[in-house]
Amino acid sequence: MTDSQERKVTQRNGKLDSGGNISRRDFISASAMAAGALALGGCGGTGESRRPPNFVFILADDLGWRDVGFMGSRYYETPSLDRFAGQGMVFTDAYANAPNCAPTRASILTGRYSPRHGILTVNSSERGRDYSRRLIPIENKLFLDPDEITVAELLRQAGYETAAIGKWHLGEGPETGPLGQGFELNIGGYRAGMPKSYFSPYWNPELSDGPDGEYLTERLTDEAVGYLNSRTGSPFFLYLSYHVVHTPIQPKPELVGKYRGKQPDGDQNNPDYAAMVEALDTGVGRVLAALDENGLADNTVVIFFSDNGGHRQFTDNSPLRGGKGTLYEGGIREPLVVRAPGVTTAGSSCSTPVIGVDFLPTMLELAAVNAPRAHLLDGESIVPLLGGGDIQREAIYWHFPVYLEDWGYPDVRDPGWRATPCSVIRCGRWKLIEYFEDWSVELFDLENDIGERNDLAGSHPDVRDRLRTMLQQWRKDIGARIPTERNPSYDPGRASQ
Repeated sequence: MTDSQERKVTQRNGKLDSGGNISRRDFISASAMAAGALALGGCGGTGESRRPPNFVFILADDLGWRDVGFMGSRYYETPSLDRFAGQGMVFTDAYANAPNCAPTRASILTGRYSPRHGILTVNSSERGRDYSRRLIPIENKLFLDPDEITVAELLRQAGYETAAIGKWHLGEGPETGPLGQGFELNIGGYRAGMPKSYFSPYWNPELSDGPDGEYLTERLTDEAVGYLNSRTGSPFFLYLSYHVVHTPIQPKPELVGKYRGKQPDGDQNNPDYAAMVEALDTGVGRVLAALDENGLADNTVVIFFSDNGGHRQFTDNSPLRGGKGTLYEGGIREPLVVRAPGVTTAGSSCSTPVIGVDFLPTMLELAAVNAPRAHLLDGESIVPLLGGGDIQREAIYWHFPVYLEDWGYPDVRDPGWRATPCSVIRCGRWKLIEYFEDWSVELFDLENDIGERNDLAGSHPDVRDRLRTMLQQWRKDIGARIPTERNPSYDPGRASQ
């Protein structure tokens, strides 16, 4: 156990703290169990037939649900991702845990909803104009608490080698950077949520500069390929977190020309953005090729996901409503492909809703690693779905008790805001949003109205009240804080202008 992990689990003497964190006794016990379980073998076979599976988790930044060919884009070109989608399972109803970067990333790594780890948004929760905010929002944590236990730590305790390459956005240094959260190798990860430049020099304290003009996406791919080329036997977990297609919109110039004059697909018509999508696709293709070339593909689970919806100023998420920063589908529904050899069927798809907190328990099950006893996890393993089965879960949830200023989106609910404090539940075909400023709700039937144009809260009071009760009970169970204090600076006259 590392010093950082020791600090995470001392001082509690076998009990959970108020956030549901695990004690030292339970963590050590679980680690011993996990190490034993590792010998049993993992993905798709017994200990006699195959080793525990490796994991490559590829996370894009701000990539919209329809920004890839396999989800229907006819403007962006993603041949590598399209081939990959044909080799695994595509999830049509996959969700980020928030409409922006940091909270989603924290939930992926911990398997816990945002009210538990406290990373609710990016930067301050008091975004936008002070006089337009009716409520004092809940304070946001900027770093992932060292007391949180990540999937990297759990796999590392079970004998996995762990590496983080690319964007981190959850802290920095020995406590809250990747090296303090279970990763043995960190290349490029620190507190920043966006690169200062996509071209070297990068001004990144965790990434050495390359030759002038080196492209960041290619550099991270080079690092990932180099890591895969150096694997010598131990199972590994590679967390490859690209910055594309987050701003600044800086493509490689030689990729832009092919998209100028190309037939747009709705409002997907930005050549610079398209070139950045292509760079991402090329990078993913090279990583997959490296798995093949090193004889690793048949025992490596590969997951491709995005951390929030597409930025509406640069891409078109339709038929989904909204984009990055909104709790409508365009802000939280993501492209997701999982290729798990021996488990997934090539070319398969799944429409069961899944969410970012599900990845940790899924990887642990595939690796035959037990989670620590009594450590509170919110996700469900989706291994049954990967095999063509089902999971028994009534609903998934979001809690976003903060503000995000509008960026000129055409389809927001409240002028001046992408998001105001709210919670959300999706239960089967139904989705309900409850707003804390006035306790109003919106209800949508996603099966018949994926674009969330028809609010059915008034015409389906039975569904509305049932989902609202479930959402309120979930907030109580998870300890989600609700903003209730009125903002003394709120000026309705100025706010309406």
